[in-house]
Amino acid sequence: MNRLARLFRAGPERVEPARPHGLDRVPPDAGATACVVGGGIAGVAAATVLAERGVGVTLLERDSALGGRAGAWSDSLAVDGEAFEMERGFHAFFRQYYNLRALLRRIDPALSFLAPLEDYPVLGPDGAVESFSGLPRRAPFNVATLALRTRSLTLRELARVNARSAARMLAYDEARTYARYDTMTARAYLSSLRFPDRARRMLFDVFSHSFFNPEEDMSAAELLMMFHFYFLGNPEGLIFDVAREPFSTAIWRPFARKLDELGVRTRFAAEVSHLERAGDKRWRVVTATGAIEADAVVLAVTVPALRQIVARSAALDDASWRRDIDALRVTLPFAVLRLWLDRPTRQGRAPFAGTAGVGLLDNISLYHLLEGESRAWAARTRGAVVELHAYAVPEDLDEDAIARDLIAGLYALYEETRSARVLERRFLLRRDCPAFEPGSHARRPRVETPFSGIFLAGDFVRLSFPTALMERAAASGMRAANNVVSAWAVREEVLWSVPTRGLFAGAF
Repeated sequence: MNRLARLFRAGPERVEPARPHGLDRVPPDAGATACVVGGGIAGVAAATVLAERGVGVTLLERDSALGGRAGAWSDSLAVDGEAFEMERGFHAFFRQYYNLRALLRRIDPALSFLAPLEDYPVLGPDGAVESFSGLPRRAPFNVATLALRTRSLTLRELARVNARSAARMLAYDEARTYARYDTMTARAYLSSLRFPDRARRMLFDVFSHSFFNPEEDMSAAELLMMFHFYFLGNPEGLIFDVAREPFSTAIWRPFARKLDELGVRTRFAAEVSHLERAGDKRWRVVTATGAIEADAVVLAVTVPALRQIVARSAALDDASWRRDIDALRVTLPFAVLRLWLDRPTRQGRAPFAGTAGVGLLDNISLYHLLEGESRAWAARTRGAVVELHAYAVPEDLDEDAIARDLIAGLYALYEETRSARVLERRFLLRRDCPAFEPGSHARRPRVETPFSGIFLAGDFVRLSFPTALMERAAASGMRAANNVVSAWAVREEVLWSVPTRGLFAGAF
């Protein structure tokens, strides 16, 4: 496709399947079975697509509920005993998450549990504000509009920017981008742009931090892919939707019912130890309480869990692949601090805001403006529910130091919270998000493995089209299911992507 055509194309690209037609379901007499390990987004996506096509699915989840790293759990406030649902932090449902949204339509065809935000503001010191509302949806018009209206960059400073390096953001091409930039750090690439510190902080830091990886230890190619996927190649715009209610009630309990309707056998508190061969074409998935035999296995688990399962599975005996799995890493921890305050935040505050230049703080979510549960509590108490996030937190900081830093950032940006009393708080520090280190792309495992019937799914896998975070998890789970059902010539799930190449792809 030439550049003029790419300039005016309006929607997503269909990237799969190889088999757009075929049987709707596996023939009943085939007795097709699959075991999906992991009940997060990737595992639920795989289990759903498989069960819809007539495969007998057993889903194993080590926790007590679905959701994985997008899960939630019940808790109660000590201050008044009120029950609430706690999550691992705010999640944005971007509108180019085509495959995730297709999955979620299984439980809510109209996606009525999602509410649109009007803006995605970025707040900085001394009243600095950037807005991503109202930008054109196509490159280069979105970039030009942002550059002309930003208050973080003067025209004189814009003239000093390294235009050739900046144009690389508009030239995403998987083969060329990763070949040239995967060994460079994201920090080195951003420095090459020669943006002044203020503009770099307000226009790039928030965005790059949102992928959990620190700039100094993240592949520049991965960052360029993210720029393309979220902004420069995204035909839906950068503004996103949010869940109206906690994930447990809006997504995971409905999905538990949906899987049950589809005949999926879900087993909770089932941590997998290892895999064994069960004949020439079958596998045995071993847990502490028993084993499941199946024709196919989808490992939709976190990086640490995958490494443990593979290390214990002598049957997964491809030495090169095992080295690639063992080379997978998690990035630095992320922190979530949720505060219940005794007074409201100032009227007009954005429900969600990115932050820059205020210590560890990366964003502020006002849950009493987002979710019905928190909204009801705030209305009853005349208070506020505020959540603070920090990504790529240094390893040497303890909970108290992190919390103090996050609260200081909140006070600096939302001055009315200084006089509020904290009635209750919840603090989470987790370290299980995948690292995307410089030079790691070539060895990053794909959905397919060297073993017939074994597939991987999750936001750490390498896909052939631009995608990230929850969307990569959903797409990889669907692709794993497609691989399984293709053995029976069954119609595969259609997968979609933003345009797979940038406007200037091939020009550099």
